[in-house]
Amino acid sequence: MGRKKMKEDNVLKYRIETRVNFRKYQELQHLLKNTINKDMSSLVRDILHNRPIKIYQYDHSLDITMEELAALRAEIRAIGVNINQITKLFNTYPEWQRKQFYGKTAFAEYIRTEAKIEQVLLIITKLSRKWLSA
Repeated sequence: MGRKKMKEDNVLKYRIETRVNFRKYQELQHLLKNTINKDMSSLVRDILHNRPIKIYQYDHSLDITMEELAALRAEIRAIGVNINQITKLFNTYPEWQRKQFYGKTAFAEYIRTEAKIEQVLLIITKLSRKWLSA
Protein backbone atom coordinates (compact mmCIF):
# COMPACT_ATOMS: atom_id res chain seq x y z
CA MET A 1 0.00 0.00 0.00
CA GLY A 2 1.47 3.36 -1.01
CA ARG A 3 1.50 6.51 1.00
CA LYS A 4 -0.97 9.35 0.54
CA LYS A 5 -0.09 12.15 -1.84
CA MET A 6 0.90 15.36 -0.10
CA LYS A 7 -0.59 18.72 -0.99
CA GLU A 8 1.59 20.62 -3.43
CA ASP A 9 2.18 23.34 -0.80
CA ASN A 10 3.62 20.83 1.68
CA VAL A 11 5.98 18.93 -0.61
CA LEU A 12 9.64 19.52 0.25
CA LYS A 13 11.22 19.47 -3.18
CA TYR A 14 13.77 22.30 -3.04
CA ARG A 15 17.12 21.61 -1.47
CA ILE A 16 19.04 24.33 0.36
CA GLU A 17 22.60 23.91 1.52
CA THR A 18 24.58 26.19 3.78
CA ARG A 19 27.69 26.27 5.91
CA VAL A 20 28.06 27.46 9.48
CA ASN A 21 31.04 28.03 11.73
CA PHE A 22 32.02 25.62 14.50
CA ARG A 23 30.37 27.59 17.29
CA LYS A 24 27.01 27.78 15.47
CA TYR A 25 27.26 24.05 14.63
CA GLN A 26 27.87 23.22 18.30
CA GLU A 27 24.88 25.38 19.25
CA LEU A 28 22.67 23.56 16.74
CA GLN A 29 23.93 20.17 17.95
CA HIS A 30 23.11 21.14 21.54
CA LEU A 31 19.62 22.24 20.48
CA LEU A 32 19.14 19.03 18.53
CA LYS A 33 20.13 16.90 21.52
CA ASN A 34 17.58 18.63 23.78
CA THR A 35 14.59 18.73 21.40
CA ILE A 36 12.26 16.15 19.92
CA ASN A 37 13.72 16.71 16.45
CA LYS A 38 15.32 13.56 15.10
CA ASP A 39 17.75 15.13 12.65
CA MET A 40 19.46 18.42 11.91
CA SER A 41 17.37 19.12 8.81
CA SER A 42 14.08 19.03 10.74
CA LEU A 43 15.55 21.33 13.40
CA VAL A 44 16.74 23.85 10.80
CA ARG A 45 13.38 23.58 9.01
CA ASP A 46 11.60 24.46 12.26
CA ILE A 47 13.90 27.43 12.74
CA LEU A 48 13.30 28.64 9.16
CA HIS A 49 9.54 28.39 9.57
CA ASN A 50 9.64 30.24 12.92
CA ARG A 51 8.07 27.26 14.69
CA PRO A 52 8.53 27.09 18.45
CA ILE A 53 11.36 24.79 19.50
CA LYS A 54 10.79 23.06 22.81
CA ILE A 55 13.90 22.24 24.77
CA TYR A 56 13.59 19.34 27.21
CA GLN A 57 15.72 19.20 30.34
CA TYR A 58 16.10 16.06 32.38
CA ASP A 59 17.23 16.31 35.99
CA HIS A 60 18.75 13.00 37.09
CA SER A 61 18.73 14.11 40.72
CA LEU A 62 14.93 13.74 40.73
CA ASP A 63 14.97 10.02 39.87
CA ILE A 64 14.98 8.91 43.50
CA THR A 65 12.36 11.51 44.44
CA MET A 66 10.06 10.38 41.62
CA GLU A 67 10.42 6.73 42.66
CA GLU A 68 9.59 7.68 46.24
CA LEU A 69 6.51 9.65 45.11
CA ALA A 70 5.36 6.73 42.95
CA ALA A 71 5.73 4.32 45.88
CA LEU A 72 3.78 6.66 48.17
CA ARG A 73 1.07 7.00 45.54
CA ALA A 74 0.75 3.21 45.34
CA GLU A 75 0.59 2.90 49.14
CA ILE A 76 -2.06 5.64 49.44
CA ARG A 77 -4.09 3.96 46.70
CA ALA A 78 -3.88 0.58 48.49
CA ILE A 79 -5.02 2.18 51.74
CA GLY A 80 -7.93 3.80 49.88
CA VAL A 81 -8.95 0.42 48.47
CA ASN A 82 -8.82 -1.03 52.00
CA ILE A 83 -11.03 1.77 53.32
CA ASN A 84 -13.54 1.17 50.51
CA GLN A 85 -13.69 -2.53 51.34
CA ILE A 86 -14.13 -1.80 55.05
CA THR A 87 -16.88 0.72 54.24
CA LYS A 88 -18.68 -1.90 52.18
CA LEU A 89 -18.55 -4.31 55.13
CA PHE A 90 -19.67 -1.51 57.47
CA ASN A 91 -22.76 -0.91 55.33
CA THR A 92 -23.46 -4.64 54.89
CA TYR A 93 -24.05 -5.54 58.54
CA PRO A 94 -26.80 -3.86 60.58
CA GLU A 95 -25.43 -4.92 64.02
CA TRP A 96 -24.01 -2.09 66.09
CA GLN A 97 -20.98 -4.07 67.32
CA ARG A 98 -19.85 -4.94 63.80
CA LYS A 99 -20.37 -1.38 62.63
CA GLN A 100 -18.27 -0.18 65.54
CA PHE A 101 -15.50 -2.68 64.71
CA TYR A 102 -15.43 -1.75 61.03
CA GLY A 103 -15.59 1.94 61.88
CA LYS A 104 -12.51 1.62 64.13
CA THR A 105 -10.71 -0.39 61.46
CA ALA A 106 -11.48 2.24 58.80
CA PHE A 107 -10.28 4.99 61.13
CA ALA A 108 -6.98 3.15 61.68
CA GLU A 109 -6.52 2.95 57.89
CA TYR A 110 -7.32 6.64 57.63
CA ILE A 111 -4.59 7.42 60.18
CA ARG A 112 -2.11 5.44 58.02
CA THR A 113 -3.13 7.61 55.06
CA GLU A 114 -2.42 10.75 57.04
CA ALA A 115 1.20 9.69 57.64
CA LYS A 116 1.72 8.95 53.93
CA ILE A 117 0.25 12.29 52.93
CA GLU A 118 2.62 14.04 55.35
CA GLN A 119 5.54 12.34 53.55
CA VAL A 120 4.19 13.51 50.19
CA LEU A 121 3.84 17.08 51.47
CA LEU A 122 7.44 17.05 52.77
CA ILE A 123 8.71 15.94 49.36
CA ILE A 124 6.62 18.58 47.60
CA THR A 125 7.94 21.25 49.97
CA LYS A 126 11.53 20.27 49.15
CA LEU A 127 10.78 20.33 45.43
CA SER A 128 9.08 23.72 45.66
CA ARG A 129 12.10 25.18 47.47
CA LYS A 130 14.36 23.84 44.76
CA TRP A 131 12.28 24.89 41.72
CA LEU A 132 10.44 27.97 42.95
CA SER A 133 13.29 29.79 44.65
CA ALA A 134 14.18 33.09 43.07
